[in-house]
Parts: sequence; structure tokens; C-alpha cells
Amino acid sequence: MLADIERKILRILYNYSSGRRRMPSMHELMIKTGKSKQHIMQSLIQLEKQSYILWEDQRHVESIRILQGWEREG
Repeated sequence: MLADIERKILRILYNYSSGRRRMPSMHELMIKTGKSKQHIMQSLIQLEKQSYILWEDQRHVESIRILQGWEREG
């Protein structure tokens, strides 16, 4: 089960990738979530550990690839 911030970030990533055809920047994520860069980074790492995203180059948020754009049930 995802934490609220992780769920919110995953939805933002999914909506940006499908609607705008790109990933949001760190600055955009900070504005949309109201969280600090450090908190967002921790949440992204958790999303990767849980196999919701693939994030090979962790220096750039734009390099994220979504594996699953919504929370798993159960």
C-alpha cells in the first residue's frame, strides 16, 4: 500500500506522461506536492523499490519510466 505522498507523486507522473508527453521536473513536483526535494526523492525511491517506476538515472527526474500508473489492489 502506498503512502499518500507516494500515491500523489505517482498520479502526477502518470498524468504528465500521458497528457503532456513528458515527465515533470523536480521543481514542478515540488510545486504540485508542496513537499521538499528531499521528501520527493525519498518517495520516488520507495516507488522504485515497489516497482511502480523505473529510475535508472537518479540525478534527473525526467528519466523516470512508469511501470504501473496506479496503486495495486490488495
